[in-house]
Amino acid sequence: MQTAARDGTATRLAIAATTGNLVCITAAISATFGTFLVPISQEFGWPRAAVSGVLGLIAILSALSYPLIGRAMDRVGARPIILTGNALLALSIALLALTNGNIWLFYFQFGIVGLAGAMCASPMIAKVVSNWFDERRGLMLGVTAGVGNGVGATVVPIVAGVLLPLLGWRGTYVAIGAIVLVVGAPVLWLWLRDSPDVERHRVEKSQTLAKGMTPAEAARTARFWLLLIAVASGAGAMTAVFTHVVPMMMDRGFGLGEATGIVVIFALVTAAWQVVTGGLLDTFRSPILIVPMYVAAMLGLALLEFGHGGMTMTAAGVLLGIGMGAEYAALSYFCSRYFGLRHFGSINGILYAAVILAQGLTPALMDMSYDRTGSYDQAATALIGTLAAGMVLLFFLPSLGRRGSDAEMPGLVAAQ
Repeated sequence: MQTAARDGTATRLAIAATTGNLVCITAAISATFGTFLVPISQEFGWPRAAVSGVLGLIAILSALSYPLIGRAMDRVGARPIILTGNALLALSIALLALTNGNIWLFYFQFGIVGLAGAMCASPMIAKVVSNWFDERRGLMLGVTAGVGNGVGATVVPIVAGVLLPLLGWRGTYVAIGAIVLVVGAPVLWLWLRDSPDVERHRVEKSQTLAKGMTPAEAARTARFWLLLIAVASGAGAMTAVFTHVVPMMMDRGFGLGEATGIVVIFALVTAAWQVVTGGLLDTFRSPILIVPMYVAAMLGLALLEFGHGGMTMTAAGVLLGIGMGAEYAALSYFCSRYFGLRHFGSINGILYAAVILAQGLTPALMDMSYDRTGSYDQAATALIGTLAAGMVLLFFLPSLGRRGSDAEMPGLVAAQ
């Protein structure tokens, strides 16, 4: 009975985590922003670059706040912070309808959105999932983040596109805020829990948590910096490529419909491959597993920028999705395994700060290269080289072995 109760509670937790990712800031803001860019720009007469600049602001605020939010979760638990973040995110999105011609107010409003969204973002939900699952941790991280973000980033933009002609951009933002709250809050309130109700499972977790590294101890290890450079920065760069698929293809003569189709393939494969990679990591528990997926990402980027024909572009979308899905699946998994769970929120927050910074800076660098050369060729070549360097660094990360827990990683206990 106890095992059945624990499994049932864990299943509900996984559903809640997936739902939280489905209505997080990635789906509600990042995936829908292109829908609102033109109408907002036209209404206020602002340059598109000025409107899209709020995404850079969100990236900076997220990078600064992730470590702080993660540390707070380590101290008071993730549940109250995620629930509060969901409510504030919904409210702040709805309040975007009050935007007027003052661009500084516009940036302030999106700053609030960014801070609220950081409280219930995927890295924060990953803390709860990691605390609940051990043997299936990689798979469940992949399912909750991959399926949640993938479905959310596919469905919410469609909803926004349908509502925009009916409600205008203001009314559509109110509707998206309502979706975030109505879909997310009840499930999170009922089923999101920081620790299992079964005593035996709680004891097992407390023993694991007691052996985790502090952020300072983690930062003194080579594996922390290898993980940050090889995986976190790579994931951020791949996300930046995702945002540039449409202009990269259209600059080479492909139509908007064709380019959008490749974006969808890229997104869906990324979501699915997070699940696949998570399951494989549970079995093989080695960073070397990710190496061929980096090769796929490099080949996909080369095909996207230098290839020809619709089938080639489809292959590019699939390969890029494999690479990005693998990087996001690996980051939280290896963070929990290498450094334990006691300060997982803080350490994972720092790693995801690197993701956000790379995600925010790389598009600007790509566009600077385009403005200077008239194409994305040099930017694509530089990114392929960056991914290749990250792939090489994976060989220096230690293997976890086929069995064993976080506490059995070499050097983990010694760091206490």
